[in-house]
Amino acid sequence: MANYYIDPFGCVKNQVDAETMMAFLDDSGWDRREDAGEADLIIINSCGFIDAAKQESINAVLAYRKTYPQKKILLAGCLAQRYTGELRESLAEADAFFGNADLSRIAEAAESALAGAGVLSARSAPARASPAGRGGVSKNPGDRPLLSLPGSAYVKIAEGCDNHCAFCAIPAIRGPLRSRAIPEILAECRRLLERGVKELCLVGQDLGCYGRDLRRYGGDGGHNGADLPALLEALSALEGRFWVRTLYIHPDNFPLPILDICRRDGRFLSYFDIPFQHGSGRILKAMNRRGNAGDYIGLIRHIRETLPGAVIRTTFLVGFPGETGEDFRELLEFQEKAELDWAGAFIYSREEGTAAYTMKGRVPKKTAQERRRIVEERQTVISERRMETFVGRETDVLVEEQIDGEEDLYLGRLPCQAPEIDGAAVISSGRNLLPGSLLPARVFARAGLDLEAVILPETTD
Repeated sequence: MANYYIDPFGCVKNQVDAETMMAFLDDSGWDRREDAGEADLIIINSCGFIDAAKQESINAVLAYRKTYPQKKILLAGCLAQRYTGELRESLAEADAFFGNADLSRIAEAAESALAGAGVLSARSAPARASPAGRGGVSKNPGDRPLLSLPGSAYVKIAEGCDNHCAFCAIPAIRGPLRSRAIPEILAECRRLLERGVKELCLVGQDLGCYGRDLRRYGGDGGHNGADLPALLEALSALEGRFWVRTLYIHPDNFPLPILDICRRDGRFLSYFDIPFQHGSGRILKAMNRRGNAGDYIGLIRHIRETLPGAVIRTTFLVGFPGETGEDFRELLEFQEKAELDWAGAFIYSREEGTAAYTMKGRVPKKTAQERRRIVEERQTVISERRMETFVGRETDVLVEEQIDGEEDLYLGRLPCQAPEIDGAAVISSGRNLLPGSLLPARVFARAGLDLEAVILPETTD
């Protein structure tokens, strides 16, 4: 049987897709390689969300083709799903294309790629969500290969989105909301914990909408009360020492009952990724958002009053059509008032099929770039100030790897640091630490956006 190498590429949802494809290929008898040079087939799991990600995906294909001119290349994922026809005409460097609507067919697509067949792309979205789209998996998805950092795993609880933000192409790429049933998610999480995973990162386009489709159509296996609080309550019955981290909750859909769950059970981290996007009421309305800056400041205050140690990350989108200097000043005012722990700034990308695509008042690229720079510089100061508040605290730390050449120093993360997007923890210890361990520590210093911590003595994982 042939062998393959996969480049997961892009966002964490792409990573889960890549892990699922790996599981199907492994089940089908394909051999996985850690080095692209040793593989018969190179699979690039692309991203098609914004222009920069599209270009990076295409550049990846070109780079692999230049390095490995004789190998077969399969472009999979969002970009292949969204632009199959166009890419067949313009990207001859890829031998085949495979969309993300039915990942269970990846082995078939891989065989087609080796045979030079060209395209196998399921264009329509599946009727319900599963880790593999329409086909399901042949075993517990918790047994899939993991590409995440040691001790951590992403668990996709839903696919698709019904929010239809004016700037976002996700509904066109991944389809409408399709939630997984609670028992299925619970079984996956239980298996991951049995494998030694210490951090379960729940992901979806908008966790706040989780379960709405199940309640609407009654297709959740009897759990007609399925929503994010119900899912967290079910997960709280699992035994052991672990973290649950919720990522990506639309501010207009934030389910307040989860705050009480976090307060009762410290394993549910008081870390919330809430993409507010802007502070101008006019721009938020144009983005097809129901809330305004006042609503969002109120939500932030409520979270922090309920959970005084809560950490909040957001994203800001600059350069949206019609954004004036006054709108941008309102964004900066919101940024200062909110004083969020972490924030990323992105420039608006004009995407076909979105409501914003035909909007007038396009912001010049240089203006948008300057606005992003200002937001990022201001956020660095805010984030450093917020991280300073953790100095002196005792908390658990998730160990990830030993620092090269440093016998007693390790890198890891604290509850305030999500995988791959926030700062890191530099951990000192008088003993060897196992990557993937969850250990008590004390934070003793801040270094830029990172924190320094020491493992507390006489502890065991």
